[in-house]
Amino acid sequence: IVEEFFSFQAEGRNSGMAAYFIRLFGCNVECGFCDEKKTWKEKDKVKKEKVKDIIEKIKEVKAKNLVITGGEPTLYNLIPLTNELKKNNINSFLETSGVNTILGDFTFITLSPKKKLLPKEENIKKANELKVVIENEDDFLFAESFLDKINKDCFLYLQPEWNKREKTTQIVISYIKKHPCWRLSLQMNKYINEK
Repeated sequence: IVEEFFSFQAEGRNSGMAAYFIRLFGCNVECGFCDEKKTWKEKDKVKKEKVKDIIEKIKEVKAKNLVITGGEPTLYNLIPLTNELKKNNINSFLETSGVNTILGDFTFITLSPKKKLLPKEENIKKANELKVVIENEDDFLFAESFLDKINKDCFLYLQPEWNKREKTTQIVISYIKKHPCWRLSLQMNKYINEK
């Protein structure tokens, strides 16, 4: 674990939901626009933690939801953690690029594919939410390339890349108006300066 904290989900379908977060170390995608590069660069900040201790921290703050993110959290076998979460009636939310095998039983999976390394087909089908970061207009074609691969109940989000939001937010909104199967996702935590 690189860091853990109690906050709220700031993106996608579950925006506004209170959640405990654990951010895991390591990434085999390493996107240039990553806003959590510390998860794959700062190994000295990593700490190992027992599953039971994570559960206790979640209970301490009375959270009902755990978001597991990174880096790329699927570098790890998350079965022991998700099994204990389930036993304790805590929902598990995974945020992944989908490039690795998903090991765990999750309440909700957010797939955020990257052009640099494509997700596994089986992970595309498992996704409850597809969230594509938009840096430029070419990214819309990339987003659309997943529409015939996802399950029919998957929620579809386009998210302006934070560092280019002045330019990309308006093109994303225009695109959604023409392609209403998509929804807008914003990084609310950054707008209100929350973790």
